[in-house]
Amino acid sequence: MSLFFDVLSAINNPNQQGSVEQLGSVVESLQQLASRQGLEMAQMTALLNSLGGALQPVLQDQASAIGPGALEGLLGKLSGSGSLGLLQVAIPRPLQQEIIQAVAKQTGVNADQIQSMLPQLIPAIMGLLGMGAAKPGTSGQNSLLTAFLNSDQGQSTDLGTVITFANRFLSPPAQ
Repeated sequence: MSLFFDVLSAINNPNQQGSVEQLGSVVESLQQLASRQGLEMAQMTALLNSLGGALQPVLQDQASAIGPGALEGLLGKLSGSGSLGLLQVAIPRPLQQEIIQAVAKQTGVNADQIQSMLPQLIPAIMGLLGMGAAKPGTSGQNSLLTAFLNSDQGQSTDLGTVITFANRFLSPPAQ
């Protein structure tokens, strides 16, 4: 849940790119993807939580190899693009397969279905993590990406939980 608080901080920080509209766009794209794939949101939440846990070490390795700034730039380009080419640059095919198998094993969702969803899932996640990036003309590192990369696994990698809380934040129950 701490990552959700980091999302809210990015929205409230005038020097970061996060906005309520951007959060809403990420949540909506994930809800639409779940619907198109015939998944309940509870299944999507479990899938995103598992994906976060599998994605964190891959991105940590990428940050070590190319540097955090270069990783942030690459992920910024991937955010929202759905480009298979950029996805392959950010996460090489063999690593994608490892992620897909780990998520399938943990969630029970078919590996082929996860593979077909990955080009939409990863850009949505990068859009979420990109909310912590500094606005043009300001300096600073991406606080959300840093929190995601530096957390103990399971603490801030529960992306499905973030989306659940984001949905509640965006659509509070009527009183």
